[in-house]
This record gives sequence, structure tokens and C-alpha cells, in this order.
Amino acid sequence: MQDVLRLTKRDGTVVAQPLEVASNFIARGVGLMGRQRLPENGGLLIHDCNGIHMMFMRFPIDAVFVDKANVVLKTYERLLPWVGIVPLVWRADKVAELPVGTIRRHAIKPGDQLLVA
Repeated sequence: MQDVLRLTKRDGTVVAQPLEVASNFIARGVGLMGRQRLPENGGLLIHDCNGIHMMFMRFPIDAVFVDKANVVLKTYERLLPWVGIVPLVWRADKVAELPVGTIRRHAIKPGDQLLVA
């Protein structure tokens, strides 16, 4: 993992902090596998990613796919561990893997812009 940052909505609402960033080949491949859970209110941002799988995961997550401008393209709530592959999201550049309930709690929807700082 690289930097630890913060993910916010344009209105300043903090969506995830700490936000870990996986930008190299190994970190992107490993993702959250092997972990017991995400940090409370935390998340993982995976660069160069337009699809994920839930194999070898130990806990459910919410996933938010964004394009190069960090505009939300697609959201998936409560992805269950070991349930397979999420379909590829056309034009997605990154995915934020977040604790279950984050999408609903922050009303994240396609067209929203997320900021990483």
C-alpha cells in the first residue's frame, strides 16, 4: 500500500478516512484479501481497476467505481465474500472498496464526484 489519504464528496463530506491507496501491481492484486476487516470509516482505493472479485475475502464491502475524473460510474452495495466477480465497469479507472453501508450512509450515486486528498 502507498499513501494514506481521505475520500470526500464535493460538498466536503468525508466518505473514507483513512483511505489507503493501492497503485502498484502487487498492491492492486492483493487488495483486501487476507484482512479481517477495513478500518472503521476507512477504505482502499485501487488504481487502474475496472473490476473486482470477492474470492478469498473475509468480509462484505461496498464498491464505488469512478472514472479518471473521479466521477462515480457504478456502485455495488454489500458485496459478499466468496461470491465471485463483479462485472467490469466500462470507463472505470479506479474502485473504492468501503465498509458496508458507506454508499447508503453518504447517498453516493452515479454522477457524484469524489475527491482524494
